Parts: sequence; structure tokens; C-alpha cells
Amino acid sequence: MAPRAYWKGTLKLSLVSCPVVLYPATTAAEKTRFHLINRETGNRLKQQMIDSETGDIVESDQKGRGYELRKGKYVEIEPEELEAVQIESNHTIDIESFVPSEEVDQRFLNHPYYIAPDGKAAVDAFAVIRDAMKDQDRVALAKIVLTNREHVMAIEPRGKGLLGTTLRFPYELRDEDQFFDDIKSPKITKDMVELAGHILQSKAAHFDPSKFKDEYENALKALVKRKASGKTIELPEPEERPSNVINLMDALKQSLKGRGGGKKAAKSHARRATGRRKTAKKAHRSTARHRKAG
Repeated sequence: MAPRAYWKGTLKLSLVSCPVVLYPATTAAEKTRFHLINRETGNRLKQQMIDSETGDIVESDQKGRGYELRKGKYVEIEPEELEAVQIESNHTIDIESFVPSEEVDQRFLNHPYYIAPDGKAAVDAFAVIRDAMKDQDRVALAKIVLTNREHVMAIEPRGKGLLGTTLRFPYELRDEDQFFDDIKSPKITKDMVELAGHILQSKAAHFDPSKFKDEYENALKALVKRKASGKTIELPEPEERPSNVINLMDALKQSLKGRGGGKKAAKSHARRATGRRKTAKKAHRSTARHRKAG
């Protein structure tokens, strides 16, 4: 049985429309969570809002929203005033365009949602939109209002339904240049790149999320269980940080040792290197003979 719908509305493509429901595609329900407690009593702590200047406790009916114009100076915005900027079509997913799937920049992807038809009457129109997108290998870009804010959503076929992922706006992304501009461009030998390529091949696999294991989450659960049973928690010895001074070629060669296919790749690399050296020697001898003859 599907969980309660997060959003209900209409998916609209030109004059074709159908009722749909949205469900969050992710959940944090299984994550281990901690609460703040009083060490002396063991009771859970309750947070309160405090006036930053007077130190007085602020009750719920005294809380408001304010935008900081300058340091310490706020303009208060009333809830009814926020309604003045509400988007009218807040129950419609209006498809505006279709783009090639490979053009969607992964950095813009935000929160995923499952989109399903709402009721039997919506199934036909829903299937038409879904299957047309499958045939064209296109991603729909649409506008939707969630939690009183407008979002752009990328929609693509997913099994019998659709996957809608809200997108970040350009102003939410940082410019990559400020992080990458200072990266140097060292001279890397072809042999190093080939060795690294062999390591990649030895680790080649297919994307299989079922193999993802949250080791930290498992360790947290084990720690809580051990502590609750009254057992002592032994703290691990601090690890020594490895030296930053390494021989890159040695590290690459060492990485290939002991791996299935690694020895074979190393031998293959050695054969090619030997072949290049023999070719170079032959060319050198040929040049020497030519000079001697001349």
C-alpha cells in the first residue's frame, strides 16, 4: 500500500491533462537519530526561542518572520502578506519543454519524487505522456509549487510511473572555477595513465545500489546496542596519517599487485613497454648503421 500522497494536482501537457499524486522518493526514517538529554536526570531537553537582546523566552504567539535589511535591522512580513506572492497555479505541473536527457546537468538535481496517476480515469492520459517521453528519450521540464515556492521539475519515465526531480536554480550553484582554477596541470607520463587505467579495469562493475552498505550507520546501531546492554565502549587508537611524500609510479604498480586480472594487466603493460624499448633500439641501430654507411 502506497504511503500518503505528499502533493495532489494535475499533470498538464498542452491540452492533455490528468490528475496525479506525488510521493517523496527518499526517506530518512531508518537513520539513527540522537536527542539532546539532561545528563543528570536522563530526561529529554526541550528547546525554546530566546530573544537575542533581552534574553527573554519568546512564546509561540510572539514569533514572526523578518528579513534582515542590515545588521540587526529587520522588516517584519506578515503571513497574509506572503499570500500576495503566492503562485496561482499551485496545483498544476505544467510541462513547458522537453530536453535531451543527456543535457540535464547533474549539479541541478535536488529532491526526487514519484509521480503516479490519481484514479482510474487518469491512467490513459498518464500512459500517453509517459510512453511518448520513452519513445523520444526526452526529459520534461515543468513548473510546480511545493511548500509555497515555485520549482522547476525534471520529469522522466520510471517503470510504470514517472520520476520528477526538483531542480536548483542557477543562483543556488557555486561557480566551479573558484574551486578548480588553482588546480595545476602537471606532466603525467603515458605509462602512469595506462597503469591507472588497468586499475580502473580491475575494479570495473555495474551500478548496483543494493550493494551500498552504510558502515557508519551499522556501527552506530552496534554502539547503541552495546552501550544499552551496559558494556564498555573501547575507543580506537588514533590512526597515523600517511606521509604525503609518495612515489606515484610505485603506488600505481603496488595497487595492481594481488588483484584478479591485475597481474595480467601488469604483464600486458610490461610487454608493451618492452616492445616499445625493442622498437626504439632497432630504430637506434638502424640510424647508427645509416650514419656508418654514410
